[in-house]
Amino acid sequence: MSRDLADFPRPVLTALAAAERLLTRRAGASVVLADPEDLGGSERSVVARARVARNPFSLPRTLVVKHYLGDPGPDRPDPFHFEVASCQLFTALPVDSRPSPVLIAHDPQARLLVLEDLGRSSTLADTLFGTDPVAAQRCLLSWARALGRMQAATAGRENDFGALLRRLGERARRDPIADEARAAFAGVPELLRQALGVTVSAAAEAEARETARLLGGTRFRAFSPSDTCPDNNLVTSRGVRFVDFEWGCFRDVALDAAYFRVPFPGCESSFALPDGMADAMLEAWRNEIATVWPDLDDPALLGARLLDAQLLWVWLCTWWLLPRITGPDATDTALGPDPGRSPRTSVALAEYWRRLEQDARGAGRTATAELAAAIAAALGARFDPEGGHTLAVYPAFREFA
Repeated sequence: MSRDLADFPRPVLTALAAAERLLTRRAGASVVLADPEDLGGSERSVVARARVARNPFSLPRTLVVKHYLGDPGPDRPDPFHFEVASCQLFTALPVDSRPSPVLIAHDPQARLLVLEDLGRSSTLADTLFGTDPVAAQRCLLSWARALGRMQAATAGRENDFGALLRRLGERARRDPIADEARAAFAGVPELLRQALGVTVSAAAEAEARETARLLGGTRFRAFSPSDTCPDNNLVTSRGVRFVDFEWGCFRDVALDAAYFRVPFPGCESSFALPDGMADAMLEAWRNEIATVWPDLDDPALLGARLLDAQLLWVWLCTWWLLPRITGPDATDTALGPDPGRSPRTSVALAEYWRRLEQDARGAGRTATAELAAAIAAALGARFDPEGGHTLAVYPAFREFA
C-alpha cells in the first residue's frame, strides 16, 4: 500500500482484510486491496474505499467496502440483512432504473458488503450547504427524479423483497416509522397540553389519525430507504444515487414525496426551500411515477395524499422533537451536532406547523389548520418571544432569499 498501514484505523483494515478473503474465495485466486480511504460510516458500520491492486478476474479498479460492527440486538431486525436485500433488489434492475451502487459480493458471516464505487461524489448536503444556487436547484430536482424512478422501478416488487429477506433469515418488515407514528397519534395531544398548554380538538385528532391509512397496504407502495436525509444521497455523473438501506422497506410513496413539503423532516439538515422549489420537485417526481400510478396524475387525489403524509410527518416530528426542548432539563439546541448545518430545534418545529397551517387551510381542513396555528404561536411565545426567528433556506440559496 502506498501509505503506512499505521495511518488507518484498525476497523478500516479489518474491513479490507475481510473483503480480500471474500473476493479471493469467489475468484479462486488472491485478490489484494490497497490504499484504503475511510468514508466514515456510523456507530454500526465502517465504510471504506479501496483500490484493487491484484485482480485475477474482472473487478472494477476501486471498490467500496461496508463492514457491520457487532451483532444486532436480540429479537430485532438486522440492518445488515435489510441492506443486502435492498442492494440485491436494485442490482437486478435495469441500469437506467438502478438507484444505488451495484452489490458485488456479500458475506453474512463477516457481515460485509462489497459495493460498486460511485466515485468521489459529493452529497446532496454538500451541495445545499455550498454557494452555488443553480447547482443546488439542479441537485434537488435530480433527487426528486431519482426518488420517482426508484419508486416506479420497485412498484409491485414487494414480494421479491420479502423473498430476499427470508433467504437471509428475516421476515419482511413494516415501515420502521409505523409504530412510532401510531405512538405519536396517541401521545401528542397530552404532550402538547403539558409542554405548550395547547388543547387538541377531537376533530384535529381525528384528521391526524386518519392519515394512519398511509401506513398500511395501499395501492401506491414502493421501496423506500426510509432515511433519505441529504447526507445519504450522492451526486454522481449519472444523477443522484441513494446509499444506506439499513431501514429499507416498502411503503406508500406519498410518505417520501412529502419531503418536498416538509424538507427532510427530522433530519439534522432540515432547512427551508426557496419559493417555488417544492412545486418544481413535486412535478419532477410526478413525471417519473405517473405511468405506474396514473391515478396520482389527478391533482386533487395527489394533493390530499400529500397533505395526509405531511400531517403524519409533522405529528411524528413533534413526538420526536418537542420533548427535546421542553421539560426541566431540556435545551433548545440545534437539531444535529453541528450548529452550522442544523437549525435550532424550536425553529424547525415551528416552521413545520406554520407550513401545515397554510396547506391545511387551503385544503379545507379547518381543525388541523387551527391546531397548527395554535402550536406555532405557542412555540413562538416560548422560544422566540421577539418574533425574529424563522427557518432559513439552505445556505446555497441565502444570497438570493
